[in-house]
Formats: sequence, structure tokens, C-alpha cells
Amino acid sequence: MITVTDVSLKFSEKPLFKDVNIKFMKGNCYGIIGANGAGKSTFLKILSGEIEHDTGTITITPGERMSVLSQDHFKYDGYSVKETVKMGYPKLYQLEKDIDAIYAKEDFSDEDGMKAADMQAEFGELGGYEAENQIEQMLSGLGLEEEFHDRMMSELDESQKVRVLLAQALFGNPDYLILDEPTNGLDLESIIWLEEFLLEFENCVIVVSHDRHFLNAVCTFTCDIDYGKITQFTGNYDFWYQMSQILQKQAKDQQKKREDKMADLKQFIQRFASNVSKSGQASSRKKMLEKMELEDIPVTSRKFPYVGFQPEREIGNFVLTAEKLNSKDDDGNVLLNDFSITIHPGEKVAFVGMEHNSITSFFDIVSETKKPESGTYSWGQTTSHSYMGRDNSAYFNNELTITDWLKQYSPDQDDAYVRGFLGRMLFSGDDGLKKVKVLSGGEKVRCMLSKMMLSGANVLILDDPTNHLDLESIESLNEGLVKFPGVVMFSSHDHEFISTIANRIIEITPKGIIDRMMNFDDYLKDDQVKQLRKEYYAGLNKKIRI
Repeated sequence: MITVTDVSLKFSEKPLFKDVNIKFMKGNCYGIIGANGAGKSTFLKILSGEIEHDTGTITITPGERMSVLSQDHFKYDGYSVKETVKMGYPKLYQLEKDIDAIYAKEDFSDEDGMKAADMQAEFGELGGYEAENQIEQMLSGLGLEEEFHDRMMSELDESQKVRVLLAQALFGNPDYLILDEPTNGLDLESIIWLEEFLLEFENCVIVVSHDRHFLNAVCTFTCDIDYGKITQFTGNYDFWYQMSQILQKQAKDQQKKREDKMADLKQFIQRFASNVSKSGQASSRKKMLEKMELEDIPVTSRKFPYVGFQPEREIGNFVLTAEKLNSKDDDGNVLLNDFSITIHPGEKVAFVGMEHNSITSFFDIVSETKKPESGTYSWGQTTSHSYMGRDNSAYFNNELTITDWLKQYSPDQDDAYVRGFLGRMLFSGDDGLKKVKVLSGGEKVRCMLSKMMLSGANVLILDDPTNHLDLESIESLNEGLVKFPGVVMFSSHDHEFISTIANRIIEITPKGIIDRMMNFDDYLKDDQVKQLRKEYYAGLNKKIRI
């Protein structure tokens, strides 16, 4: 058990945590949630000992081991993939090194032999002889193909390194597993594998994630960080969300009653302050009012942006047709090969699969930011489309402020209108004067969403839009797209996002496309889809993934 008692931490003069008291028990998975800047990752670093807290104590049951998902993707570049994973279980890793060192001695003695035998027995008890097979299974489950298992970490790309470091954290059955954004860089099937692994994991997991489906699948408790305190709720993210809505409504109702009471007190004081017979009552009520004004009932520090797309005109019967599109990347690799598709009114289409660059290429072509090698496409006369690509950095390589940047796309050039719009997207006060070139990834996405909302388009194209967004912004975007009456084409790795929005799934594979009018959960379970995917990926030396 991990016991956190009266823990506090200050950054400069601002308290990040104050008097935190919480326990983490084995057999449970705890999801840590909170607004951006609330201190989720910092709290994990306090638990792991990476950051020292100011006051209070953190105790762990003696003899129990903690494993932490490493965030340093270059730390192990001098080691092989398998060795990096083994290092996640330091006792086993060091024991193997010590055994190898003894057998490498030139003056190997009988005493060395006895010592090595004892060490090998301990090595076996720790599961050392099964380690190689476990590591390979784990890496494969996380989407790292067998051909990479014996390579050096320096040879892997960022996505592959993330998978190895996650396998390192999972290896050796730690008593406490601390994971900060473990689904980042994983495809949907790897996330499903991780969910299943954690569901079978018998010890304690403490995880920070922006993936709502993942939190719902694995968490038995939700720990909400708000106003420097951590409140623990039994249940997963959805249960917390429902409870939080009830608690917020109760707090707002209480605040309204308090404000009404304060208004009555003020009215009484103003009316009878100069009345001698009522002066005592007025004085008493004045003290009561002063006490009420000192009180503050915080509802939540979370801020949800307003995301709502209103098309200027209704879409007609013809939306989009693409015929035999062909496209290559800069290295000559084929991205689209005679790709044909028709999009109809009312469709919200999720493009899934491992061919992410092919999806981006299609979106770039139909949004008129890239030309195909050959093939044609045509939009319906009643359509207007707005596009948010995966990489939008080119929009922000200038000296404009946020206000001036957004005015480029606003039909109303009045500063007050644009600032009001920015306020709904959580850019308040002097934020409008910030230069767009210094914005964070999440802020840039919110700017792009603002641009799309101002467009009045009836077709929205979004390439991995939840990347860089916090849970509150994802919730708002999710709701906005569900309510949108037009056509949506999008890609995402967020299971919940896809399953709640899409009514059509298109998977681009190296040998063709799979196109189904169904929701995402049904698509994953469909036997015909599974068979098609097996055929389309056959002989490609790649595990079938989404």
C-alpha cells in the first residue's frame, strides 16, 4: 500500500498541492485526472520520488517494488531493445549481469561455481528463464514487430521507443505501476492489448491519461485534482463525470441560495441601519454578511471551451466523389493507389488503420492543399468544407496576435466580437494579445477549431484532432461533432471519440479499403471485417493493427 499523508508542494509562492491525504491499494487501478496545470504529472513524480514534496509523508509497504513509465526517449539509446526492457526489473537485470561476470572470470574457482549456482537459483525464482519469452510477447502485443526486438534503441523511431519503454515499465510484475500518458504513440489495437494486460494485472496501477475509453476500461477509482486537493471517487471516468455534474449543480444551487441570502441581508441593512430600534438587528446582519462574503464555494477549476459548428447552408444530395486517386510521398512511396470513394449526406466517417500517411494524403487532396498524381474528385455545389490537418504549424509562423490571427477568418471584423469568440475558446483577457507563434500545441488546436467554427462550413475534415487537447477540450469537441448536422470526415486514435461520432468506418490498407456503414465497436467485432483485414495484410510482415 502507498499512503500519502498531509503532502503539500509549492512552486514559487503558489501551492500546487495542500494537505493531500490518499491511499493506493493493490488490486486497483487509479486514474488521476484534472485540468491542464492541475499537477497530474507532478503528483506522479512526487509518488515516484523524482520530485521532493515540501511537507507530509509518503510511505510504501517495505519490500514492494515500484515501476515508472520513463519519459526520456533517448536514455537507453546505447542499449538493445530487449536489454532496455529487462532494465525495468533492476534486481533481475543486475543478477543476470553478476552471473555473466562470474562465468567470465579467467580464474573461475569452485567457490565461484557454488556462488553462481545460488545466483542462478534466485534468477529462476525471479522468473529470469521465462523473461526472454515474456519480453517478446509484450513487445509484439504493443505493436513492435519481431524484426526490431534485437535492434539497438537508437535505431527506433519515437513511436517504437514509446512501446519499448512501456514494456519496460510493465516487465517483472511490479507491485506499483505508475504510467503517465501510456497510450500516447500507440495505435488502437496496442491500446486494447494494454487495457487487457492491466485488467489482468493483480497489483496497483496509478495512471494519468487523456484517453476516456482507456480510463473507463481499466480504472476502479478516479482521483480528481482540483484546487490543490485530490478527491477519490469509486468507479471509472464516466462515473466520476456523472458525479461531478451532480456535485457542481449542488454547489451552484448552494451558491445561488447564498447570493440570494446576501442580497436580502444587504437590503435589510440599507433599510434599517439608521433605525434605532432595528440597529441591533442591522449590525448583527452586517456581521453575518461579512462572514458570508469571506466564504467561497469553488465549483471547479476546470474550463470547458465552447465548440459548436453551425453550417451556413444545408447540404444537398451530392457531397463528394473521388475516383482513382493516386498519390506518393516525397520518397516515392505509394500512399493512394486508384483510391475511389463517395461520401453521402448525414455521414460521419472515421478513417482508421495503420496507413496514417495515406489518410492524411487523401484529406490533403480533397481539401485542395495537395494535388494527386492522377485521378479526380468533385464536391457538390451546395458543399463548403473546412480542414484541420495533422500539422498546422504553417498557420502560426508569423508575428500576428491571436486576435489579429482569428480576424483573418472572421466575417465580423469587430474586435469585441472576435475577443468574445476567443473567450469561449478559453483565450481570455490579455491572451488575445499573445503572438500565435508562441502558443502551445493545445492552444494552436483551439485556434484552428475557432477558424473552423467561423467558416460556417457544412463539411468538416479533421486529421487526428484530439492530439494535444486536454480532456475538457476533447469532451467539448466530441459533443460539438456529435451535434453537428453536416458531414464529418476524420481520423483519430481515441476510441471513445470514434465510437461516439462515426456512423461509417473506412480503413485504408496496403491492398485495398474496407468500408462499412456501422459504428466503430461493431466494426472491431465484425467477423467479415476481421477476415478481410487478415487477407489485406497477409504477407506484409506487419501485425494487423488499427
